[in-house]
Amino acid sequence: MGTLHVVATPIGNRDDLSPRAAEVLRQAKVVVAEDTRHSGRLLTAIGAHPRYISLPGEQELRRTGAVLDALQEGDVALISDAGMPAISDPGREVVDAARRAGFSVVAVPGPSAVVAAVAASGLRADRFTFLGFPPRQRGRLLRLLESAQAFALVFYESPHRLATTLGWLAEPLGDRRVAVAREISKLHETWYLGTAAELAGVFQEETPRGECTVVVESPLRAGGVGRG
Repeated sequence: MGTLHVVATPIGNRDDLSPRAAEVLRQAKVVVAEDTRHSGRLLTAIGAHPRYISLPGEQELRRTGAVLDALQEGDVALISDAGMPAISDPGREVVDAARRAGFSVVAVPGPSAVVAAVAASGLRADRFTFLGFPPRQRGRLLRLLESAQAFALVFYESPHRLATTLGWLAEPLGDRRVAVAREISKLHETWYLGTAAELAGVFQEETPRGECTVVVESPLRAGGVGRG
């Protein structure tokens, strides 16, 4: 019986792929990929030529059986287009099914937009809540924010929705600092810092290109005093 390796792949710079991850991908008989065309370029570059099973998010449950069959024959590597599988990407159902079926599951850690954005933002975020992609309805977003007010927040957002989402959050967040990281680890990595209101104004004037990760600072000052 094979092992399911959950492998983090670069979120931008291809050199961020760890030597361990590269070796696992070269040795795996089967690679389960969110988009085989996208991942194929990375695997070809490192000399890996596996059999592929595609895993688009809307078909994950239907493809799980094929992954379990492949695990009967040998090791399988699970990857997403970028970052860690199952973190706002397909993979959780496959991992759960593999564990339930008695297969070993091993994580091969690596690049993560969530961790990279928090670490490089300079904002207070010792404890944070990850929201994935937030709701697209204002009411649902504000209710979600209310339930997570005590912590820093991290979420992904489409560049075309940044102005709207930050505009909705401007009043409840007040003067809490916000960082928006665009294209982390890529050639044109860009950071925007300010309040939600300030950044909403910036993104009304310009729409950034590429993937964006938003970090909202914790509402507490050092010593536990609220910012008001």
